Amino acid sequence: MSANLQTMQPPGDPHVPETAFGKWFLRTETWTVHVLERALQDLERLMPATAAAGRRSFEVVADVGCGYGRSLPKLHQRFAPTRLIGMDIEPEMLEASSKEVAAAGINAEFICCSSSNIALPDNSVDLLFCHQTFHHLIDQEKAIEEFFRVLKPGGVLLFAESTRRYIHSWIIRLLFAHPMDVQKTAPEYLALVRAAGFSVPDSAVSYPFLWWSREDLGLLETALRIKPKAVREETLINLVAVKP
Repeated sequence: MSANLQTMQPPGDPHVPETAFGKWFLRTETWTVHVLERALQDLERLMPATAAAGRRSFEVVADVGCGYGRSLPKLHQRFAPTRLIGMDIEPEMLEASSKEVAAAGINAEFICCSSSNIALPDNSVDLLFCHQTFHHLIDQEKAIEEFFRVLKPGGVLLFAESTRRYIHSWIIRLLFAHPMDVQKTAPEYLALVRAAGFSVPDSAVSYPFLWWSREDLGLLETALRIKPKAVREETLINLVAVKP
């Protein structure tokens, strides 16, 4: 296993550190099964709606904000990359990610850098995975520009994100830490990705309303059988974007 770790950002690079609860949650089966795997399944479903239709392998696959690395074996299994890269701003998480891929018996490399200053050359990535990372970023506009820069022409961005409605909810404020003034609605995130130059057809966008993405964690529906409103402010957006 390749566990080469590069460091780019200085220790003072501005970001909001994860809470102790957040670090614990990222290592749970609830995160792996109900958050990460559900997002990947939905993004795979959306891929045929884009110029990525028919592609089942990508030479260089990178996860920006890989956390504790639960995504990396899943990306390897789905997309068969010859080069798999995990990126995160927290060295602690990258060290844990290296153990995750070692246990899975796959090769990966790790880069410690900010998402707004990615330590990769222009046009060097075939598929970029950004899952539940963007709402942690302070400079979101610079980060989406970096995503566009590092992707090759025809490269694919898999973007799965919680929206302002969810991040501003009382339970998330209680348990996690985020830069609150940069959070966006689902339409604002879609507009941001398109404004960066990505092609995102409407058919490559979905708005899941999962139990964990609700302010009541789905208790009104599961316990009291009260259905959610048909018209609501969305709490999640998943999309597949392509760099022309």
